[in-house]
Order: sequence, then structure tokens, then C-alpha cells
Amino acid sequence: MLADRGDLERMISDFSGSDVANNGPAEISDADRFNGHVTRIVDGDTFWISGQGVRIRIWALDAPETATPGGAAATAELARLTSDHELNCRQRDIDRYGRIVGQCFLPDGRDITAAMIESGKATEYCSFSKNHYGTC
Repeated sequence: MLADRGDLERMISDFSGSDVANNGPAEISDADRFNGHVTRIVDGDTFWISGQGVRIRIWALDAPETATPGGAAATAELARLTSDHELNCRQRDIDRYGRIVGQCFLPDGRDITAAMIESGKATEYCSFSKNHYGTC
């Protein structure tokens, strides 16, 4: 079972003084990991994945909304990156909408957030990432 917000807050308090604020806990339990195929792209930073009953919001990624300039291109880029691939993800949080905030990786090990930033279709969400990707 994936951690809820209370579990995550306890994990963070347990690691106070470490690098949790920037990179999360050094050790992520198997319970915080999940994988599956993307079943639906919502927009350039949100999707549904097999095996999860809620949407996945990609950690540290800020993509334009679908109906705004650049939104369709960001959505298409996420679809291109994830098409026919099993993603490996780790839960980093639950957002205020009840979505899992996940850091997800392609089978070749590429971080989806990094790939989207490199594509120029989305940017690092600096207030959450604390410059994890070095673009803030």
C-alpha cells in the first residue's frame, strides 16, 4: 500500500536534518514503489497508470494546461515518451486533489521529469523540487 500524507510527514520528520527536503528519504521502501503502463494521458504532467485507482501527478514537473498555449504539445510529448513502456515510479506525496505525486522512470532509467524538461515542453516546478533538476 502506498503511503498517505500522514505517513509521508512522519517519514520527513524522521529524517530531519538530512537531505530529505531536497531529494526525499535516502531509502524508499517497496511499499512506496509502483509500476505499470500509462492507460490515459490527462495533460503534460498528469496521467493514469495501470494498477492505481487515482491519477499520477508527475513530481517536480510543471507543464502548461491542455487548453493553454503549449498544452497540446506538452501532452503529446508525455504521450510520446510513455507510449508502450512500463514505468517504474515512487510515490513522493499525495496532493490536495488526492493524486499520487510520483517520480517516474522509463525502462531505460530516464526520469520522465528530466526528459520533459529537456524536451522544452515543460519546466521544473521549483517550489517543490528545490532545484533537483538544476534549472531553477
